Amino acid sequence: MYNTDMPTRAELPTSAQLVRSTLIAAGVAAALLVTVVLPSEYGIDPTGVGRALGLAEMGEIKTQLAEEAEAEADRAKDQTAPTPAAPAAPEQRSSLLGSIFAQLVIGSAQAQAPAAKLQEISVTLQPGEGTEVKADMKQGAKLTYSWKVEGGTVNHDTHGAGPGGKEVSYSKGRGVPGDEGEITAGFDGGHGWFWRNRGSAPVTVKLTASGDFGSLKQAK
Repeated sequence: MYNTDMPTRAELPTSAQLVRSTLIAAGVAAALLVTVVLPSEYGIDPTGVGRALGLAEMGEIKTQLAEEAEAEADRAKDQTAPTPAAPAAPEQRSSLLGSIFAQLVIGSAQAQAPAAKLQEISVTLQPGEGTEVKADMKQGAKLTYSWKVEGGTVNHDTHGAGPGGKEVSYSKGRGVPGDEGEITAGFDGGHGWFWRNRGSAPVTVKLTASGDFGSLKQAK
């Protein structure tokens, strides 16, 4: 197999030759830039060679087309009409309709629901006498009450009783002129108050109750 002979040092180009070749290449590139590239791409022809070769006209056409395209884009941007408000999304419309429907249904139900029951009872107790008033309530029902004693004080026991021996005490007191609060029934049954007059003169207990209960009556 034949191998190419390595060049001798005498055959290699000198530094001066390399510099001269580099300068020649740079000069040729600069000449092409001025006489060909600038006229054909940008319509710039400082030497006149590009126009003589017809390259300058080509560059001017390209530049003009680019300017017209940019101006057209600006006009289109200026003439763009404001974007109309987007219609409500289906989810938003559904939510709005749902809210209106809920308000109508809830409002109708509230209008048809009976108002909280309000009842007053007044009992007179002789010295040493006691009595009981109870409201018939279902589990979870609530009752707000207020009672006052005229002519003295009483001992009281606010409590509840239900089937199967269920009992609960809410509050107790001795020599009390009155009380107020709320009862939440923990089970079905009668929930209410027991009063006893330990004084030496008759007293009258006036009770006002409001809420969810069936009946409010004095035990016999």
